[in-house]
Amino acid sequence: MAISRDKKNELVAELTELLSSAKTTAFAAYQGLSVADLQKLRANAREAGVTIKVVKNRLVRVALQGIDTYKDLDLSSLNGQLLYAMSADDEVIPAKILSDFAKDNASLVIAGGLSSDGILMSADDVKALAALPSKSQLIAEVIAQLLSPVHDVTNALSGNLHALLDGVEAKATS
Repeated sequence: MAISRDKKNELVAELTELLSSAKTTAFAAYQGLSVADLQKLRANAREAGVTIKVVKNRLVRVALQGIDTYKDLDLSSLNGQLLYAMSADDEVIPAKILSDFAKDNASLVIAGGLSSDGILMSADDVKALAALPSKSQLIAEVIAQLLSPVHDVTNALSGNLHALLDGVEAKATS
């Protein structure tokens, strides 16, 4: 069934908005994936704040040509049945969602990605990105490292204070 020109224009406008606000977009071939599996992928993505779109590559190319960041990209790798995972909040999560789902479903094959800097990433780049910890986990690790000296000083001072109090208590009871 053909899509009307108005519907195509709406889709391109929606894609342009999603792609321009996305920090990372990962795309994967989904040929052979059942409808139930695709719905499961969409549910997992929705929980993580990722938008999954299944649209014709031609419409994605038109949308990308309308964004200054992606104007000069070679988009010849956008072929076949592809689904696009986008997130405006986290750089890693679209790749992680697709990679985790691909571990259980061999029909989903990561094909590449787009960074917010206008770089076309290969499938290996997207898989490497998926292996990184999430943004919130990295922030927590940095904060823990920054607070480590404070905890060490506090523990050292409280240890001496406890020893002093134990000595005072021993003198008071004897």
